[in-house]
Amino acid sequence: MPKYKFPLFTPYINNDEKKVVVDCLNSNWISSKGKYIDKFEKKFSNYVNSKYCVSVNNGTAALHLAILALDIGPGDEVIVPSFTYIAPVNAIRYAGAKVKFVDSNFSTAQIDENDLIKKINKKTKAIIVVHLYGYICNIPKVKKICDNKKIYLIEDCAESFGSFYKGKHSGTFGQIGTFSFFGSKTITTGEGGMVVTDDKKLAKKIFKLKTVGVVKKKNNYWHDMIGYNYRMTNICAAIGLAQLNKKNEILKKKEKVFKIYKKNLKNLPLRFIEIIKNSKSSHWQIVIFVKNLKIRNALSKFLESKKIETRTSFPPVHTMPMYKLKQNIVLKKARILSETGICLPSSPSLKEKDIKYICEQIEKKFNKN
Repeated sequence: MPKYKFPLFTPYINNDEKKVVVDCLNSNWISSKGKYIDKFEKKFSNYVNSKYCVSVNNGTAALHLAILALDIGPGDEVIVPSFTYIAPVNAIRYAGAKVKFVDSNFSTAQIDENDLIKKINKKTKAIIVVHLYGYICNIPKVKKICDNKKIYLIEDCAESFGSFYKGKHSGTFGQIGTFSFFGSKTITTGEGGMVVTDDKKLAKKIFKLKTVGVVKKKNNYWHDMIGYNYRMTNICAAIGLAQLNKKNEILKKKEKVFKIYKKNLKNLPLRFIEIIKNSKSSHWQIVIFVKNLKIRNALSKFLESKKIETRTSFPPVHTMPMYKLKQNIVLKKARILSETGICLPSSPSLKEKDIKYICEQIEKKFNKN
């Protein structure tokens, strides 16, 4: 018997994915070559409206390639929010660059543009914005800062597939955007990622880096740079293509899930992430914020007893052992967001009665208090 009756997330998979996987197996094209790689990249490119899309084996690899493609390395600094999943921070260090942490906005949980301006100096080479939980950051303001300061803008869109600002998809505002297709993402390939850009030279460099730096015109085994084996398999791409074909259905269901939560929790002492004006969220993860750490922990424990899986919001990366610096960094809002956030079951397949039951349990706990 499963531990949770209501898991945090289950992928929206049916016979469509099974058919294409079987087709891959029957064709014997199961590794990083095959028709589905090209089809998936082209369809993804059309949806996000980016000229070039390069598929990779995961979202962290996508970030690493984005940083390398922009020639970021030792001596450079990259600014990133501390309130985030650890992947973009690790990717900066993979390249040998220095991480500079920035705070987040309390209401939106996205990068704090005012703190960002303060952190820029002559060593700053790029900013990585992370569109958290399916919501877009104040991208016009961040882009303006990057343009004025002549620094690169990388968008981590691991959680924001299907999110737009003024009709423009996340990941298409800066030089490079990166996506993740992990099993819990809005569309999944099991493991996988994508790098998007409108710059042809960057796209070629990213492709070469992900294919072990091979010079194919000369010899299949001749390399003129240190590259990486970050290739996506044909099977993963096939699953991704099937997922893309029902993206509208998935996104519509996700929005419905969010609206049911918001309606049924509206009279309780908690808040949802505030959406940026003129943006559309994919509502990847339903997150609520309560008053303090004690309440958050008690609520999580109570919901677990009811077989409802939850997850705390991200701990600030700058507090982790390998990133904790000697100097005292005070990012107050990141700490509060970390201590008060709780992620709720967010699967697109959740039924209304299930969501109402979860909301009733949350209300019950608040009433007990």
